[in-house]
This record gives sequence, C-alpha cells and structure tokens, in this order.
Amino acid sequence: MRRHTLIVLLGGIAALMVAMGIGRFAFTPILPMMMEHHLFSAAGAGYLASSNYLGYLIGAFVLTLVQVKSRSILLFAGLIVSIATTWGMGEFHSLEAWLVLRFLSGLASAVVFVITSSMVMDRLSALQAGILYGGVGAGILLTGLSVPLLARNGDWIEVWKGLGLISMILGLGAWYSLRERHSGTKTASSPLNHQSSAVRRILICLTIAYGLEGLGYIVTGTYLVAYAKTVSSIPNITSLSWILVGIAGAPSCVVWSMLASRWGKKWTLTVSMFLQSIGIAIPVLIPSSTAVFAGAFLFGATFMGITMLFVAFAKDLYPQNNRKTIGLLTTFFGFGQIIGPLIAGHLISGNGSYLTALIGAAFIVFLGALSLPLGIGSADRKQLKLAE
Repeated sequence: MRRHTLIVLLGGIAALMVAMGIGRFAFTPILPMMMEHHLFSAAGAGYLASSNYLGYLIGAFVLTLVQVKSRSILLFAGLIVSIATTWGMGEFHSLEAWLVLRFLSGLASAVVFVITSSMVMDRLSALQAGILYGGVGAGILLTGLSVPLLARNGDWIEVWKGLGLISMILGLGAWYSLRERHSGTKTASSPLNHQSSAVRRILICLTIAYGLEGLGYIVTGTYLVAYAKTVSSIPNITSLSWILVGIAGAPSCVVWSMLASRWGKKWTLTVSMFLQSIGIAIPVLIPSSTAVFAGAFLFGATFMGITMLFVAFAKDLYPQNNRKTIGLLTTFFGFGQIIGPLIAGHLISGNGSYLTALIGAAFIVFLGALSLPLGIGSADRKQLKLAE
C-alpha cells in the first residue's frame, strides 16, 4: 500500500471512529448508567435514540439533494459538531437538551459517514474499503474499553466528557490526513436516471432491504447492553458485551469483502443479515450470559459489514454518482432507525420485557435478508454490467 493511500485510509478510519463509533454508538454502553440514575425511562431512551437517527436521516437526505462545493469543509464541520455534541452530553442535564444534542450528533454522523465514504472509497480496493469501515468497529471497541475506565462510581458525566476529548484527538488526526488531499474536490452530479431500468430495480430492492435492516438492527444497537444487565450478574457485563461487539466488528468488513468477492454481494448480504437476525434473537430466546455474548459477537460481526456491502453494491450500480447514491440508501436506512427505537422503547416500557421488541427486530432483519434474493432475482450479475 502506498504511503499516500495509507494516510487517507487512516484518516477515514479516524473520522468514522469519531462520528460513528463514538458520536453515534457511545450512547449504548452509557445508557444503563444514565437509566440507573433515573434520568429517563426505556421510552425516554427510545426518544433519544430516535432523535439521533432523525438527525442521521435528515443529514443523509440533504446530501442527496445539495451540490457540495467542498467535501473537505463539510467533513470538518461534521467532525466539529460530532466532537462538541459528545462533550455536551455531559455538560447538560435535561432530556430536552439531550434530545437536541443527539439530533445534532446524528446529523453530523450522517455527514461524516457519507462524505468520508465518498472521499475515500474512490481510492481504495475492495479489501481496503473493508479496513475503512472497520473504523466503526474500532470506535465501538474504544468506547467499550473507555467507558468503565472513565466511569467513577457510575459517573456518566465524566464518561461523556472523556469521550469528547478522545474524539477531539482522533478528529484532528482525521482532518490532518484528509483535508489537503481532498480540499475543493467536487462530487459528480450526474442524475441517477441515466441507467437501465434493470439497474434501477436493483437499487429499489437495495433501499427496501437496507430500510428493513435499519429498522431491525437498531433495536439491538440501542438496547443490547441494557438487556444484558437483566440476565446476568457478571460485573461490567454491559462493557464486556459492547467490547465484544467492537472486537467482532473491527475486522468483519475485511472478511465480508473477501466473501463477497467469491459469493457476490447479493448472497453475501443475504447470509450476513440472516446471521444478524439470529444474533438478535438468541439472547432473549436463551436468556443467559453466554447467549448475550453470542448475540453481541454476531451483531458486531455483521452490522458494519452489511452497511459496507450495501454501499459497495450501490457504488457498483452508479460508479459516477456515489455520494448521492450512498445518501439515498442512508436516507431509507435512517427511516428504519427512527421507527425502531420508538416502537421498541414503548414495548419495553409497556410490558417490562425485551422479548417482543428483540424478536420483532430479528424478524424484520430476516425479512430484509429474504427480500434481496427474491427481489433482485438471479440475473443481478448480468444487470450490473449494464451500469458499467
């Protein structure tokens, strides 16, 4: 790997660690601490999660409509907002303020994810792209390790502020690595409708499946560690389960990239989503520490690989318009993410059990897995050639 490519890759990894691994997913391991202090209920946690995903949805949708004059400046703005909102979660102490902060954090994470993908993907091979998206898993692993170290007698305030400082260091590194090499670069703005109807049909199937993935996976992404405490007395099980998610997630994208080169993206996505649905269901069907760890591993091993494969599939369909295509997919994904925590939060608060919420989420992801081979059919390889 050339030095220039390595610097860009490391910058992209750091950017995804800041906006996604920390800015977006740190809420999950900190959630049990905040709930123990009776700061909000499970329904309140659902509102906070959905506020974050609403911001993510709006950020992704806007990026499909606007013409970006400087991706570098937009990336910088996204990183700054992500860092500030992570710190701010420990600075403010009301549900209203947290709703605003989580919304802005979601907006920033969408901007950083889409812009970083657009900036870096063009320069990477499929295997290197897998390493890039491993940055999300690395960020999750970092939060899993940092949260128990930063927590002092369950002090959630210090955890948020500590993660804010870590984000600032990583964000500076990301900006230094990416800014000069991409400053002033304009993205392609050719319309999506210059491709065949067959290719557009594949894109429609991808958006439906990705929306179902967003709806199902986010329930586990929000409530996994909170549920873990209800079935195990192991000390720090919340952090341990989240660390396992990160350990499984960091190398997973490389593995899924290698499998996709053999099986094709359609079948690789189908298998990965099927495994994820199993991982969501296992902890509630077999309530035990072992099942929680198995579910955490399967969740970590699949969720970022699935995102990477959807993005890569869409990029194959529309190679000259990847920012808008990635934004379109992310928009549908965001719709699912908003609905999931709201429904799950009310189900959990209503009956005091995670069973219905998690089994429902597993079923939704399973439907998404089935929709790919059924919707796209067997001629996707031939149809993809039309997009080249």
